Amino acid sequence: MPLPVFHDPPHLLLVRPSHLPPRAIATNRKPTRQLRHEDYTIGWICALPIELAAAQEMLDEVHQPLPQDACDPNSYTLGRVGERNTVIMVLARTGTNSAASAVARMKSTFTSVQLGVMVGIGGGVPSPKVDIRLGDVVVCEPSKDCGGVIQYDLGKTRPGRVERTGYLNAPPEALQSALASLKAGHLKGRVGFLDHLAKLSNQPLFARDKAGPDVLYNAVYNHEEGEENCNNCKEEHSVRRQTRGEHVMVHYGTIASGNQVMRDAKERDKVSTKLGGVLCFEMEAAGVMNSFPCLPVRGICDYSDSHKNKSWQPFAAGTAAAALPHWYPGRTSQRNLRLGLRGELTKYFLVEWFSWHRQVHRGSNFGH
Repeated sequence: MPLPVFHDPPHLLLVRPSHLPPRAIATNRKPTRQLRHEDYTIGWICALPIELAAAQEMLDEVHQPLPQDACDPNSYTLGRVGERNTVIMVLARTGTNSAASAVARMKSTFTSVQLGVMVGIGGGVPSPKVDIRLGDVVVCEPSKDCGGVIQYDLGKTRPGRVERTGYLNAPPEALQSALASLKAGHLKGRVGFLDHLAKLSNQPLFARDKAGPDVLYNAVYNHEEGEENCNNCKEEHSVRRQTRGEHVMVHYGTIASGNQVMRDAKERDKVSTKLGGVLCFEMEAAGVMNSFPCLPVRGICDYSDSHKNKSWQPFAAGTAAAALPHWYPGRTSQRNLRLGLRGELTKYFLVEWFSWHRQVHRGSNFGH
């Protein structure tokens, strides 16, 4: 029997949404209790209502809302993921500037939030090296050349070229350590992705069959005008790819962030090449990385080309949200989170992560 092929950097996750097992623990959808502002330690940032809806389904417990200062217009959902009290915030507007100001207000209201995640949709960058498909998940990962997120529309114009300025911080070491353990678990075929995706399995909004076909067109072929979907687009201009079924892959690498929507395949490939190869484009992470230690996670809803439409957004938002709690930090004490020291955070996250991973290794099998 041939072994599964693992690409570098992505790792294969077997996902068949229509046959997912029932959730082991039902989420309590009614607010159960009211905590204090200082009891919340993780910030979960969404840009769109569909991303918020997916994030809310990942909560194991919903908490009652807390009062806000008049100068904080953000909209929050409060609850618990695993054993971590979490603030879920949806932005009023997309874009790097909107994200930066909203996160600053969140940190002022919830002063114990030390780490964050930015979870939502993005436009994929298919290439011969990385087989990105619609519904796949991209997780920011630093490389030797950058911190994992590049603001591609920020730079100085030079003769014949654009010089990038302003480098962004990498995700905090605590989250990078957790990701390293997650990737090791993938290589061993042990993942918790199915359990979390099951939380969305009974919701038609996030169903895979509602998204439609996954078709990649040649970069030189633009969308046929007349309809938002691609019903009028010519099949002979589509790219032939190996059949992959309904598997979802998680890819680790560089994310390009900016204030404009990327919907031009030739420009997509040109920018990606100049940046050394990126996995997706999005519009919020660059505004946050230098002011808030966080990890961007994106579900691929289009190919950053003229064929972009919204049909894959719900499913992609769901896969991104479902991928997150698998490595979500678990039992670190509130006191240690408030220390805010990188070394302490890394130590406690590693201890708890390996404890959790040993339990999974003993008690579960891949796909069960």
